[in-house]
Amino acid sequence: MMDLDLLTVCLLLVAGLLAGWVDAVVGGGGLIQLPAYMLVPGITPLQALATNKLSSIMGTSVAAATYAKRVKPDPRTALPLAVAALAGAIGGAMLATYIPEDAFTPIILVVLIGVGMFTVFKPKMGVATVQRWQGKKHILAATIIGLTIGVYDGALGPGTGSFFVIALVSIAGYAFMPASALGKIANFCTNLGALIFFVPAGHVIWGLGLAVGGANLVGGWLGARMAVSRGSRFVRVVFICVIAALILKLSYDLISGT
Repeated sequence: MMDLDLLTVCLLLVAGLLAGWVDAVVGGGGLIQLPAYMLVPGITPLQALATNKLSSIMGTSVAAATYAKRVKPDPRTALPLAVAALAGAIGGAMLATYIPEDAFTPIILVVLIGVGMFTVFKPKMGVATVQRWQGKKHILAATIIGLTIGVYDGALGPGTGSFFVIALVSIAGYAFMPASALGKIANFCTNLGALIFFVPAGHVIWGLGLAVGGANLVGGWLGARMAVSRGSRFVRVVFICVIAALILKLSYDLISGT
């Protein structure tokens, strides 16, 4: 592991724990964990992004397993969503060295504000599953969602889990609980896809990533169990809070020019 002072190590572990919990409930843990990695002296943006994927996949793996056991997400959606997310993330990771974040932030901010307002003013959205399509159209929608968000996660990442929930609730018609379950499976695949590119390229800091990943794993386990026990309404509330935090963070980044 890199030579870090005790305070930085503690901050990283706490960030990993909180990020794992948030990711397991509704996604968006990268908002906490990725900026924490940027506190590490001498770390490059690509190293931070790649190491964040290693830590995140540990939390998403246990969260996805918990959801799969307790919620039993629909495999007709999970399979095309996951495969497309994996492929998209590999492509996105390849683009990570070429695409400036400044090109994405304003668009993402507008989308988040619109989705956040829609969720607040549509309290019944996501309470129950009412699928908009069946058969091939449903599979196509799941594939497009997985591929699009997978590319984003491979290239940038923060808020990916939230975007999966947004898309699965607002486009596919799922309730928040099954949307979170499906989102965790897809998010595991996007992390895996990004690592398929980042590991051979040598961007992952293994000791640091595994240490923070252990905390992320504990947070993911706790968050998944809490979400399953409390249901879609609880997930919806956390979702709105995370969206608000993402909007504030991205707004600050635009204003400050970071």
